[in-house]
Amino acid sequence: MCVCQTMEVGKHGKNATHTGSRGVLLEPFIHQVGGHSSMMRYDDHTVCKPLITREQRFYESLPPEMKEFTPEYKGVVSVCFEGDSDGYINLVAYPYVESEALEQDDTPERDQPRRKHSRRSLNKSGSGSEHKEEKAGLTSETSESSQDTKSLKCFHSDVPFQMLDGNSSVSSEKISFNPWSLRCHKQQLSRMRSESKERKLYKFLLLENVVHHFKFPCVLDLKMGTRQHGDDASEEKAARQMKKCAQSTSATLGVRVCGMQVYQMNTGHYLCRNKYYGRGLSIEGFRSALCQYLHNGIELRKDLFDPILSKLQSLKAVLERQASYRFYSSSLLIIYDGKDTRSETYLERKAEMRLKQVDFSLPDKLQDVGSTESVSFQPKVDLTEMINSRST
Repeated sequence: MCVCQTMEVGKHGKNATHTGSRGVLLEPFIHQVGGHSSMMRYDDHTVCKPLITREQRFYESLPPEMKEFTPEYKGVVSVCFEGDSDGYINLVAYPYVESEALEQDDTPERDQPRRKHSRRSLNKSGSGSEHKEEKAGLTSETSESSQDTKSLKCFHSDVPFQMLDGNSSVSSEKISFNPWSLRCHKQQLSRMRSESKERKLYKFLLLENVVHHFKFPCVLDLKMGTRQHGDDASEEKAARQMKKCAQSTSATLGVRVCGMQVYQMNTGHYLCRNKYYGRGLSIEGFRSALCQYLHNGIELRKDLFDPILSKLQSLKAVLERQASYRFYSSSLLIIYDGKDTRSETYLERKAEMRLKQVDFSLPDKLQDVGSTESVSFQPKVDLTEMINSRST
């Protein structure tokens, strides 16, 4: 299928970076907290990811009542990697032309052999050895991020990120990118460079950027279901996925944490967790992770409980009405804005009290802040299902 209007997103989209007359320079999507494929920023309202045929078919035949809970599908682009005059490797998107684009295997990226990316500059080819998913690997990868990100000129955020280690303590290093985003991006570049020839094009899906209207997006990625493999999975993959489920809250609760970031108003940075943390959680640990996701460093955001539960109930009702789909290994994204009017009021008044040296203690609870004016705040919550489905 040729989507002629695909590049209109970049042409008219806000803050798309163009190369030449047609190409759009892709940037890593800094708010990616989980997943295997690298999510790229196309423009302010659009992201793109490597195309999986089954996923594309789902978005093209999406039941209307499910559109509220899925990112808007915007078409397909052709993507290639190109070197610039400074020797950096960039991913560039072009209008999709069916005869030129590389046909993708229906197998998702996570089922393909993993390659260990180069720890040198990204303009070096990665090795072909298998990459083992170990916490130690991610830790060393983060510690070497300064050197690795020299070739990621646009990969930064004004709000720093902090990765939480396996012992739940905050790492000493504050970095200007989400560590999981960087990991996925480097692996994507390494994989494409090692597998492709000069100017070979890859097909990428264009999807709505579901966090674009949040100032400080707090994102929780949950892997849903007690089963993570499809009917067509190999015996090896099925066994691997069943083992992951059995050793995590997927077996006991039907859900596990795959990643999250939460904005801390008291320090002004994001706290991040990755999938390795989620795999090791007990039932009580899962509850603690939910509390951490809903805590902004000042208070537990109890005002979010009802909006989240309401959206979950609506999604459940929609899914129960679907007779022709089976969902497995789907990701549920819960998103809210870390910019909280009530907490800001608390911080402002706390600063004002210190400035005036008022000799009385501050209120313990935000709702007790003395004022003749009531603070009205209606939190916005998004619930997005990133689908891995099969029609029946």
